[in-house]
Amino acid sequence: LLQVASHPTQYSSPIFRLQAKYPGLEMMVAYCGLQGAHAEIDPGFGVQVKWDVPLLEGYPWVELRNHSVFPRGFPVLGFFNPSIWRLIRKGNFDAVILYISYLTATFWLALIAAKLSGVPVLFGTDAHELTPRDHRNWKTGVKRFFWPWLFGLADVALAPSSGTVSLMRSLGLPDARIALTPYSVNNEWWIEKSKQVDRLEVRTRWQIPADATIVLFCAKLQPWKRPQDLLRAFAKVHAPGGYLVYAGDGPLRAALESEARTLEIADKVRFLGFVNQSALPETYTASDIFVLPSEHEPFGVVVNEAMLCGCAAVVSDRVGAGFDLVQEDVTGFRFPAADENALARVLARAASDRRRLLQMGEAARVRMESWSPEQNIATTVEAIHRAVQLHERPRGDAADRTSEVLKS
Repeated sequence: LLQVASHPTQYSSPIFRLQAKYPGLEMMVAYCGLQGAHAEIDPGFGVQVKWDVPLLEGYPWVELRNHSVFPRGFPVLGFFNPSIWRLIRKGNFDAVILYISYLTATFWLALIAAKLSGVPVLFGTDAHELTPRDHRNWKTGVKRFFWPWLFGLADVALAPSSGTVSLMRSLGLPDARIALTPYSVNNEWWIEKSKQVDRLEVRTRWQIPADATIVLFCAKLQPWKRPQDLLRAFAKVHAPGGYLVYAGDGPLRAALESEARTLEIADKVRFLGFVNQSALPETYTASDIFVLPSEHEPFGVVVNEAMLCGCAAVVSDRVGAGFDLVQEDVTGFRFPAADENALARVLARAASDRRRLLQMGEAARVRMESWSPEQNIATTVEAIHRAVQLHERPRGDAADRTSEVLKS
């Protein structure tokens, strides 16, 4: 199996490590770039980021040289990796999975090479609706026309949530060519790290009382994440024992700090700035309610992380994770995006019963037992088998084939 990815991430690397140990599966990851593995300015956070967890260990991978002269900020031109053509054409792989945007040249090079080689191709999207982040109607129209043909090119379309499954069905794909592959994180790592957290010590460091109810926002402070909705909703609740914590950075931070002072709740709000991966378990575990009010969120794996650490999850109806992970009044709540009053009512309801809140946090942990990387890998392998049935090919050693092809 060859998997083509744009760059290593803190989410995908643990899955690749588990895949490398999966019986009967020989896999190789081809990266179009190594962003994230090295320290650099993240345009979303607005600060220099180097993830402090291993991204390139425990599985076979290669870097494809990127010949693009516009490696940043231009989706169509951002990745141009010509060597992917020879790798697929000469590599004799049984299947190829594309985890790279169709807006890149490399996606089309890989897709055409696989089609010409008779190799089954799997790819998909984490979107659950056609509406783009910038709400430009012409893009919605283009997707409605283009996407049925695009995803029809996949032997099997991968869908990380039931919301995406519904979208694929609406595009006309038959169920046999849609695979639900749960978008997951390394559950075991999060659970183990959460167990080690001293909640009292973290809250003392944040200057928040031990018995306070902490509402957490953990994401980039970007407009489409709508962190200002949470700030205003929190101010409307007037919860005497409540605190609001922002973990993350971005262009809206200064405006949020200013508005907190205007709303006269600055003493109840904490801004942690960018929090690296190793410090996130304590951030979630020390909190009670996790809120993601995004107006555009294809999935949102921060919801997985928060629930694994025992947080009740409150998400907008535009967050993809809500379809499968957030059960109303059991593991959390959903509310209409951009509706501050609705969010305020949900916060008031969640914070009104401390005992019930603890039960929801435990229910969130339990829910994640059946939304795990093991299930992700098992369903992905099943999807690969389904695709390979259409194109029987001989097997060989993936790592050796890749090395030989790239050298030549």
